Amino acid sequence: MKESAFIALTNGFKDKLFRFAKRLLVSQEEAEDATQEVLLKLWKNKGKIGEYKNIEAFAMTMTKNYCYDKLKAKENNNLKIVHSNYKDERPSLQRQVEAKDSVSWVGKILDTLPEQQRMIIQLRDIEEYDNAEIAKMLDINESAVRAAISRGRKKIREELTKKHNYGVG
Repeated sequence: MKESAFIALTNGFKDKLFRFAKRLLVSQEEAEDATQEVLLKLWKNKGKIGEYKNIEAFAMTMTKNYCYDKLKAKENNNLKIVHSNYKDERPSLQRQVEAKDSVSWVGKILDTLPEQQRMIIQLRDIEEYDNAEIAKMLDINESAVRAAISRGRKKIREELTKKHNYGVG
């Protein structure tokens, strides 16, 4: 495989690798390092790339494992996920402030979820992988993925409702 073919192949998902690593490692620099390491490992094993059915899913799994190894080495358990997909057409200043506050609360609520739920919500709702891909990446069955998504979303919804209704009534 030539360098240009490898770049063309990995350009489609390297930003996803970075965002996933950043959600797990929090630090931008560490996420960049993780992304670079995964891409370097893929390049070193470019001869075997054809053996994988879904190279993107394989790279995401490699990223997850690399990040876990980094976290274990640092004995650092402060995983953080920040939801940043909120969009509104020309929102007013008040809506912008409310949206920023809601996004901040979603991030705080996500931090309280169990680690596996956080990862699954990240992969499903932010990275937009389907349940089968998530199940394969995390080596769990699809019903466990569906259950984690349901429980995680329910918890986020309940906590956001509490925050927005605080002082009302």
